[in-house]
This record gives sequence, structure tokens and C-alpha cells, in this order.
Amino acid sequence: MWSRLVDSTAPPERLAAFRICVGVFVLTYLVIRLPVFWSLADKSIRTFDGIGVLALLNEPVTTAVVRVTIVVALVSGVAFTLGARFRFAATAFALSVLLLTTYRSSWGQLLHFENLFTLHLILLAVSPAADAWSLDARRRPPIRRDPTTYGLVLQLACLCVVLSYVIAGVAKLRLGGVEWAVGDTLRNHIAYSAVRLELLGGEGSPLAGVAVRNSWVLPPMATASLLVELCAPVALLGGRLRTAWVVSAWLMHVGIFALMLVGFPYPLFLVAFAPFFSLERLPPRRVTIWLDSSDEPPRRQRADSEWQSAQRP
Repeated sequence: MWSRLVDSTAPPERLAAFRICVGVFVLTYLVIRLPVFWSLADKSIRTFDGIGVLALLNEPVTTAVVRVTIVVALVSGVAFTLGARFRFAATAFALSVLLLTTYRSSWGQLLHFENLFTLHLILLAVSPAADAWSLDARRRPPIRRDPTTYGLVLQLACLCVVLSYVIAGVAKLRLGGVEWAVGDTLRNHIAYSAVRLELLGGEGSPLAGVAVRNSWVLPPMATASLLVELCAPVALLGGRLRTAWVVSAWLMHVGIFALMLVGFPYPLFLVAFAPFFSLERLPPRRVTIWLDSSDEPPRRQRADSEWQSAQRP
């Protein structure tokens, strides 16, 4: 049964494309959020409570440790994305991002999309994601692996996405029951977000007031979002069901941002959903030729032929 979920086989270029997408996203995210991570060294000890892999910490670490970890994350992230010294760089990148995001969360604000891209980084770090479209691949003879090796990694990445949505849906039911979908919970969330932004000196979404005044539209929206989360496993079946679920999940995040100005960038920019699709088909031909080894021009054709042969019954 598991072999039927999503694609059981994949060419190395597909996993490499996923590596590049995740690497670019996380690096961009770290650069944009650099002031937040950099200021962790100055946060108060009174509100610190170590969680996750840092659960044994009773107090914040030193300024030097925080800032060295940030530098390691940025440098290793570039190498990870380019596929240079991948085994070492990927391990350093995944671990440093895990430590940084866990450390930031130890002051009370949990960002679930950070958990998801960190899981993807860890998965990529222990996978052969640099067998193609990498600086390592350009310096060595082509590595031949069973196409199911790459397919399994992408399946696991898809499973991480699906489980994150199912957990979110189950959490809503545990906290609010069916009332979450049919009651005023979503209306209260939208109103709270708008008022909170105004109290902090910002402006709430212009659509928030419209939604609150016409609250009859919110229970159907809440029900739809709950169904999207609980029905996430259908995406593992691939094909049109996968595409329909991805579109629905993306529209849900667009709606959340439009009503509450709460953005989940990893799914909003579609990177979270990347492992569900054949990413290797997206770059133009000139780009794929450049990404492939310059001293092995037939390499891509051989890899494509081997993958297609593996898919035949």
C-alpha cells in the first residue's frame, strides 16, 4: 500500500530541486528574521523555558553561542543549497536551524511552519539530496542509486506535511470540539487579531471588520478549514486528489492572511507542498544543462532513461 502513495520512485533531480527550494527558503527566512534571532542573546531569563531538544536548559545560553549558531546556519545553508560538501554542510545546517528555532520558541511563541521546514531539513540532511544539481555532483562521477531511494525521501517529506495538518485539525477538535467549526471561535480569533494589532500601533486587516459584521460566513469557512486539515492524507494518493488538496490548503492560508494578517510563509510560498510534485520539470532546459555536470553531457539523459525504465511494470 505504501508504494502506491504519491510517487514511489523519483529521479535524483527531483530530490535535488526540493533541496534547493528548501535551502533558498530557509536562508531567506533566516536573513529576514536575522534581527529576531540576533536579539535572542539579550532576552530576559525570567520568561525562558527550554523546550524540545533544549528542554534540559534552565537558563539562556551565552551571547557567543547564539551568534556563532546563527553564523553557522547561514554559512552551512549556502553550502547546503549549492550542494557543496553536502554531508557536512547539511548536517550543520539542519542542526543549527533546529537549535535556533527551538531556542526562539523557548520564550513562548511557537511557529508551526518552522517545525515543518526544520523536519524537512533534517530529512534532507540524511538523504542523497546532492546526487544531482550540486557542486559535489559536478566534481565526481555520477552516482547510481535505485530510484525508490529518492522517491522514499520525498514520500516522507510529504508525510511530514500531511501529519502537520492532521495534528492541527485534531488539536482544534480537542480544544473546541465541533463548536470550533460551527460556533463563534473563528469570529473571536479574527476580532482578537485585529484589536491586538491596533493596540500594538498597527492596523488590522480591512477585511476583518467585514467578516465580523457578517459572521454568518465564518462557520462555513471554519468547517472548510477543519476539513482541509483532517482530510490532508488524501494528498498522499497523488493525482487530482493531491492537487485539489494542495490548492485548498493554499487557499486556506491565503484566507487566514487576508482576514487576520497572520502569514505562514512556508506553505504560502508553496515550498511546503514542493515534494508532492515533479519539480525537476520546472527549470528551463538551459538551466538544467548548466546544473548537470559540465563534463558529463549525456548524464541527464541516462538518469532520465534509468528512472523511466524503473517505472515500467
